[in-house]
Amino acid sequence: MSSTIWSVDEHLDDILATVRPLEPIELQLPDAQGCVLVKDVVVEVALPPFDNSSMDGYAVRIADVEGASEEFPAVLTVIGDVAAGSAGLADGQVVEPGQAARIMTGAPLPAGAEAVVPVEWTDGGTGEGPAATMRAHSDAPEGATGEVRVHRSVEAGAHVRERGSDVKPGDLALRAGSIVGPPQIGLLAAIGCATVVVRPRPRVVVLSTGSELVQPGEELTGGQIYDSNSFALTAAARDAGAIAYRVGAVTDDAETLRATIEDQLIRADVIVTTGGVSVGAYDVVKEALSSVGDEDEPGSGIDFRKLAMQPGKPQGFGSIGPDHTPLLALPGNPVSSYVSFELFVRPAIRALMGLPDLHRPTVRAVLSADKALTSPAGRRQFLRGTYDEEAGTVTPVGGSGSHLIAALAQADALIVLPEDTTSAEPGTETDVILLR
Repeated sequence: MSSTIWSVDEHLDDILATVRPLEPIELQLPDAQGCVLVKDVVVEVALPPFDNSSMDGYAVRIADVEGASEEFPAVLTVIGDVAAGSAGLADGQVVEPGQAARIMTGAPLPAGAEAVVPVEWTDGGTGEGPAATMRAHSDAPEGATGEVRVHRSVEAGAHVRERGSDVKPGDLALRAGSIVGPPQIGLLAAIGCATVVVRPRPRVVVLSTGSELVQPGEELTGGQIYDSNSFALTAAARDAGAIAYRVGAVTDDAETLRATIEDQLIRADVIVTTGGVSVGAYDVVKEALSSVGDEDEPGSGIDFRKLAMQPGKPQGFGSIGPDHTPLLALPGNPVSSYVSFELFVRPAIRALMGLPDLHRPTVRAVLSADKALTSPAGRRQFLRGTYDEEAGTVTPVGGSGSHLIAALAQADALIVLPEDTTSAEPGTETDVILLR
């Protein structure tokens, strides 16, 4: 481990200078969810592709229903049905003066028609009062013919979705750099795209170290604690956009850890370890990985550092394996590991995705506290807090101890106290990293 004290920014810059966006691949739409588009997507097919009805009702000519009312309805001859999925009226019929066609939502507007009258504005062909619905064609095929009484007039284009009213051929559907979420997948499918070129979601393998760790659900014995870090960091990796794999806790044995990491390389774009990076006699990550590296490949291997931050002073970063897979070694205390993930791993994941915005939002907020917050000189401190957007304030949650995970579960922000700040009085304005 180097004796140099690194700043938070220096360590992050080192990581981001090493991490490169993953190579683009072409994926089917369902597999592209959560990925980032590499190329602009241009519309080739108009949406909607034809004029169609937005209501169940009757396709009419507007002159035929001008001035219509319940007292003096317009009586039109019904010449047929136009169902969704059909090409229009049978036998190429055209809606002539004095005629109408029953039309369903999404069905193409037949030739000759200029608007759609909702069925509720008619008698539905029953010869009675206003209709609430249409009878199913299978139940009453005769409803496709006969007469309909229209009780209201309409303007041209009423209740008609015009061709290309959503997007037209040549329009830009989605820009490169967009994340493919459910609405984007819906748009891509609607304009006929079956595949897209994206950067894949990074595969992140998370493993914790420590012979004292027991998996939740098992019984604790003397000196043991539950492994929470691997669960929290795996969830954090997924939240950042990655495909995350959690590996059960590895005991304090260097050879076992090295073998476990080597086994995981086949499915990892990034490996994240937690624990074993400090100066203790059983800090297995440092022991196992300090000598890892290829003498013929400058820059390979893991560098263990001390950072001017609290929590999270001990950190490790480098590459491992034949593909130089990035490895970030985080501290083992729960709050230290989570804060370190937010500051260093999350930006690395988003860089691999090819996103321009790597970091959580940072805002300025007024400190709302009962007493001044203290911070060690020369270190950037990150305290848990709750942010009130409306009031523009942030309130500390819990103490500064790096083991206080209950307070972390209540926090939605990190209060940042700079290296040159040793005390922050209530009412002080400070930077706040939002965790939501």
